[in-house]
Amino acid sequence: MELTLFCGFGNETPVIQAFLSRFAPRIPDAAEFAEERRVILLKTSEGIPIDVALAGFPFEESLCRRAVLREFLPGISLQVCQADDLVVLKAFAGRSKDWMDIENVLVRQGDRLDWDYILKELKPLVELKEAPEVLVHLERLRRSVE
Repeated sequence: MELTLFCGFGNETPVIQAFLSRFAPRIPDAAEFAEERRVILLKTSEGIPIDVALAGFPFEESLCRRAVLREFLPGISLQVCQADDLVVLKAFAGRSKDWMDIENVLVRQGDRLDWDYILKELKPLVELKEAPEVLVHLERLRRSVE
């Protein structure tokens, strides 16, 4: 399970400590890892892995603001990000699993995706990462599912 929590920059430590006081860490030195990588790797008492991303960038704040409440089961609702934002997140992460996830989003969403928004948000992140190939890969994937 992946969660994103907007905490800005400089407020990470109390958030990390609060999560680690309630959930078991998945790795040794989980607090130090979370401070460096901005993700807390946890597991539930049943062993279910949880990644809590510590958001701080303006795009991440926007992502949290744009999230919508979805009912997954009767009486069980979760706030989830928009498909456009998920494409940006997954492309920025760029792992092979992320690209498979993006392909699934493209197939399910079809022409409902806002490509102007996706590219507007992804371009500065890709520049920050110094990885222009992300945009090329995304465009190739987009063309292959159309």
